[in-house]
Amino acid sequence: MPPIALPHDAKAGPTKPEVRAVVRSKLALEPDDHFAEVGSCTGAVTIEAAQRAGRVTALERKSERLETTRRNLEANENSVQADVELRNVEAPAGLPDDVDALFLGGSRNVKAVLDHAVETEIDRVVMNVSRLETAGKATEAFRERDLLGEVVQFQVSHGYELAGATSFDPDNPVYMLVGSATPDEGEKVVADGGEAIR
Repeated sequence: MPPIALPHDAKAGPTKPEVRAVVRSKLALEPDDHFAEVGSCTGAVTIEAAQRAGRVTALERKSERLETTRRNLEANENSVQADVELRNVEAPAGLPDDVDALFLGGSRNVKAVLDHAVETEIDRVVMNVSRLETAGKATEAFRERDLLGEVVQFQVSHGYELAGATSFDPDNPVYMLVGSATPDEGEKVVADGGEAIR
């Protein structure tokens, strides 16, 4: 897939490309999947999902951010294959009942959103968190609902020239929670083939 274009910005900024690559791997979207995103913001994850899934539902509680999602989606219309619906609503309201993969880009109402994931047996659930305290609470919420497959912490640094050599400017760390709300059928395996934790 070609790199996505994000000509329109939101104050929160997009999920970084390197982080999106890991999200994409964990979601393992297929052409017949229905993907939903909670907190679409710039639409970066929504657009990448729309290049792979059959249906996409993007939820965003802030109307100006949803408009940014819409405008960035239009800028990538040639690479989008999914039927995409944008909803100006605060999750879990507005979440469909037939979702295969769910991405949470924010922590607002996370417990209620995860309850919906359990009730509707969403197969793949991925959440990104940038603050340590929030990551701890989110991990506990995943565990309480028997959703947690793995927790990944990673940090990306970008090189820049400094005095004729290369130095690195680090991005903030990202904590990624990966799990599933489908009933266990033997040993749980994460999307990239690694071992799951319990």
